[in-house]
Amino acid sequence: MAETVGWLTDKIIISELKIFHTLEHLERKDAGPEHKELCQRRLEVLRRQRNDLSEELSTLFKDVVSGKTKLKIYRQFKMYNDPRFLIKKEAKP
Repeated sequence: MAETVGWLTDKIIISELKIFHTLEHLERKDAGPEHKELCQRRLEVLRRQRNDLSEELSTLFKDVVSGKTKLKIYRQFKMYNDPRFLIKKEAKP
């Protein structure tokens, strides 16, 4: 499994936000039937995607707890704003 807990959680949250805002459009008084139909179709896809991601996250948790999968920690190595990695440019004559 290539996804991480953080990646899956982020995608689930984004899906939930899209679902929330799509539902807002379905409840709009000024929205016509075509717009509401479009939102309803999108809502079905968004919920399916969210459910797939949630299932994948649950599977990942189960695999970690059972020892089948081990989470890796990837360190971030930032070079900007670190004087040890500053390259001094030579002055032009």
